[in-house]
This record gives sequence, C-alpha cells and structure tokens, in this order.
Amino acid sequence: MKTHALIAIAALTMSACGAPADTQAQEGVFAETNRVTPGDAGSMKASFAPVVRTAAPAVVNISARGVQTVRDPFWGQFSQPTGSVGSGVIVRPEGVVVTNAHVIAGMSEIKVVLNDRREFSARVILADERSDIAVLQLEGVEERLPTLSIDDREEQQIGDLVLAIGNPFGVGQTVTNGIISALNRTETGISDSGSFIQTDAAINPGNSGGALVDMDGELIGINTAIFSRSGSSSGVGFAVPASMVRQVVDSAVGGARAVVRPWLGIKGESVTAERARELGLERPRGLVVTGVYAGGPGARAGLREGDVITAVDGAEVNDQGGLNFRVGTRAPDTAVQVEILRGGRTQTLSARVQPLPGDADVARAVTIQQGALAGAQVLTLNPALADALGGDPFASGVIIGRVARGSYANRIGFQRGDIVVAVDGRPVTSTQALANLGRGAEVTIQRGGQRVTGVMR
Repeated sequence: MKTHALIAIAALTMSACGAPADTQAQEGVFAETNRVTPGDAGSMKASFAPVVRTAAPAVVNISARGVQTVRDPFWGQFSQPTGSVGSGVIVRPEGVVVTNAHVIAGMSEIKVVLNDRREFSARVILADERSDIAVLQLEGVEERLPTLSIDDREEQQIGDLVLAIGNPFGVGQTVTNGIISALNRTETGISDSGSFIQTDAAINPGNSGGALVDMDGELIGINTAIFSRSGSSSGVGFAVPASMVRQVVDSAVGGARAVVRPWLGIKGESVTAERARELGLERPRGLVVTGVYAGGPGARAGLREGDVITAVDGAEVNDQGGLNFRVGTRAPDTAVQVEILRGGRTQTLSARVQPLPGDADVARAVTIQQGALAGAQVLTLNPALADALGGDPFASGVIIGRVARGSYANRIGFQRGDIVVAVDGRPVTSTQALANLGRGAEVTIQRGGQRVTGVMR
C-alpha cells in the first residue's frame, strides 16, 4: 500500500533472470547416509545432507517460454520468443507448486522438472504480483509427489542456519548454506506489502522461486531477489516469508482469482530520532499515525492521529510496510491486537481487519470523448482500486488508466497513473468532472508523490 501513485523502481536485481534455454535435469535419488543434522556450532563439521535429503526432492526446476512484442524504430513492431529459468517448490502432493510470479510472467508454456528427472507441463492457478508469488498446478500427476511443509510460525532468529535450494543459472539443482542475516526487511523496494527474510546463503539468477529451508527441512521462505550491482550473489538475498506464501497458496487452492489483503485503514510515518525524543521514547521505534480512514477498522477500534503503533499481535512494527505485512497476512474479519503509545502510556486496542472498500475492477474505466482529456481512460479512485494500482488507498480523485497515442491528452503530457485531484481549485470526485474539460481550465494532478498544477492550452 504505497503512498504514491506509481510503483517505485526497485534497485534490486530479480534473481530469475536466466537464459531462456530449457532447464537442466536434476540429480536424481540421493544415496543413503548416516549423517545427522548439525545441532550446535561444534557439530558443523558434520553435514547438512539429512536436511537436503528431506527438502531437495520437493524443489523443482522451471523453464518457461512465451512471445513478447518488440517495437524497433527501424523494423517496426514484431514478435520474438522469450523465456526464463527459475525454481519452484511442491507444497501439495497432487502437484501444487509455488514459484515467483516474475518467473512465469507473460509466459504461455511452462515446464517443470522434478528432482527425479520427471517432467510435467504446468498451468498458472494464481499469480500475485504484489508478493511476487505464483501458484502452479502440474498436469497429469498420477501419484503423490514429495512436498515441503510450510512453516509459518515465524520462530526464526537472526543467526539461524538456513539452506537455499534452487536452479542457479539453469545449471541444475544446487544447495547453498548460510544464516538468516535479518528479519522483517521492509524498505527494500521489492514490494510495498512485503516483510522479507534476508540471508547470506548464495542466491543467483535462476534461484528465484526456490526454497529457503531451516534445519528441520521445512519451508520458511521463497527466494525472490538479490541486492547486487553485478547481477550475481553478493551475500544479500531476500525471501518471501512462509506466512505470505501460505496466504497465496490457500487463496489459489481455494479457487480465489486474487489474494484479498485486509487493511487497518491507517497510514503513518516511521518514528525518527527527533520524534522519539519528543515522545520520550528510549529509542526510535513504532509508526506515528498520520491518517485514519473514516469508518475503517482502525477508526472503529479507536486509533487516532498521533498514536504510535509499536506492535501488531506482538510483532514489532516500525514502518508502513511492516504494518501492511502484519495486517495483510491475516484473514479478513480477523481480530488483531494493536499495541500503541498514547500520551506516554501503552495501550492495546483490538481491531477487526477488513478488505479494502470499493471496486478494484479496472474494466469499468470510461474513455473521455470530448475536451482536453479526450482519448484518456479514467476511473474514479477508491481504496481497493488505488491499492491494486500500487497507489495510496487514502488517495481521492480520478486516475488515468491509459492515454491514446496521438490524442490531445497525450500531446499535452498526461500519463498513465496520473491522478487528477482538482479542476479550477475544486476537488475531483468522479469522472464526470473531466467529461468535457475546456481549454483554459486549471488542472492539478498527482504524479509520483508530487502535485503539479497547470493550465490546459
């Protein structure tokens, strides 16, 4: 739930970018072993083989192919084949596989290779771009397949040993080890509703969608991105936590067409060192409430502007992304306990989170036929629509969905994602206000978090 209209460009390299060649076959059945999982620092001279034996059979290689349209100034518009290589995890024995949404985005043919070299075609059940998680169904499965158990208890600690299993560079299944470097990473630029596990286990292009497992051999995350200037692992990798993975899987298996993320109807700002001193806090922590949506779950629970949210259900909250994640992974109509500071005293309020109000269907857009905005498709904003488009659910106005090339709206500089908030100083609340906008009108738009006012000429 970002506080600007356009999705930020991440300074991260998505780790699925591999050559569009077929994935390599995997290594097959593991040999018997009498080794044991390391239980302490001294026993690390032993082996991770027991964990690998448990987890690796459920990790798969994915190759996907599609066709993309290319516009070239010399050759014009033409189509060319494209593809990607990634990884996935079997989470249901009937062949339900989790991977990253960016691995299969825009692809029409998906092939999945199991650890024992069996190959299956797959179809997409649900792809959730917000979390970068997609759920696939393998075709033609006639027996129960090996699976990884999803551990969403969030009992991990910084320093815990983990293994990353995937298909780096399309070479075949590979296991790397490391530790959990950090938890609850939110300001990463990957997702506005994500709270990621950071690990130094080597993750490279092709590892996307692969498993991050603990020493019990359970799935604690799906490897998603790396922070790198070279495109290869630099020891800073990020995984989508199992709680988010389970939410997407349950939605897909339950027949949902999209993941429903509830909200609290609250927006805020992180507590700075200066604000912490003003509030009498021993250290900067929490989220200062700067907006409460009228009639929303937070308002009904009694939250007010100026409150400092410090935790949700016992989990610390320090920024908007952390709040979005803690609330967004709950089921709609679930009660959450919100710990706040108000007037120097700690209180706990119970709020029942709900889906964002409004209609997020972009198919209801209307095209302006006359006036300065002729040729632009527009929709009246509501919280659900704004959130679906990567904007601020508190935003009001009319958002521009598409601008026809060569139209007057296109020539004067209107862009997809612009929010028209006022005309001649009057707030815009419906598309009717833009139906016949005359030249000379003063229009205020919001673009990239900034407001710009201009006169139609």
